[in-house]
Amino acid sequence: MTRLSLSLGLAALAAIASAQAAELPAEIKQAGALKLTVNSTYAPMEYRDPATNELVGLDIDLAGELAKRLGGLKIVWSETPFAELIPSLQTKRADFIISGISDRASRRETADFVDYLATGPQFFVMADSEAKAATDLCGKKVGTTRSTSFPVEIEKWSKQNCETAGKPAIQYVPGENSIDVRNQLKQGRIDAAVQGSETLPYAQSQEPGKYRIVGEAFARGYQGIMFRKDDAALREVVTEKLTAMIADGSYKAILDKWGLGANAVAQPMLNAAPQ
Repeated sequence: MTRLSLSLGLAALAAIASAQAAELPAEIKQAGALKLTVNSTYAPMEYRDPATNELVGLDIDLAGELAKRLGGLKIVWSETPFAELIPSLQTKRADFIISGISDRASRRETADFVDYLATGPQFFVMADSEAKAATDLCGKKVGTTRSTSFPVEIEKWSKQNCETAGKPAIQYVPGENSIDVRNQLKQGRIDAAVQGSETLPYAQSQEPGKYRIVGEAFARGYQGIMFRKDDAALREVVTEKLTAMIADGSYKAILDKWGLGANAVAQPMLNAAPQ
């Protein structure tokens, strides 16, 4: 995260905050509901509880609190593969996206992000792997979800840390989602995997002693609530409510509930991620 991008993100949101109090769009107020869609395979952000089949997670709780503060709106949830999240927003099947999606410059051509959670990709292996350092993965097969920013980050890291040192490049292996990637790892089809730093503690808690994190997060970014470019009014009112949640501690309480208090941001930021 650069100082410039942070300053620009905060400055943009300061301008929003200084404007007249944001109003909920009339069509949402009239309907009394938010249409939200998620990819429910990314625990602990959003997933189906195995015991109850209920949709749960950090994003689910954040959205629920936001809806309450937006006038007690009902949320109409739907589920879709990760690759269909952005099309769901653009075709107006969703009013906004809060589903473990990273703020990326390439996604800002048609959307804005209100960044609310620090994240970063991390390597992990099976507990009995011989890999001790991230550079031990040079030349190895490393899997991650194909539709995320992680394939690009892996390639960049490999060039900087493997190829420049005369070592073979990491062999990227695509997966459909984080569950698929972990299954490939357990089946021995890949040597290591990459997921967001916000998901690994949960994965380790669900399968104790099975996985081991290798090194620190090797890039820095943010997850954001994604809005259509022409939906500034909705973006501003959600930002206003999220700012209030951070100020009164309810935002931090939700993050702490899911073991991600360390991933908190001091305030929402607009399009602030550097990549």
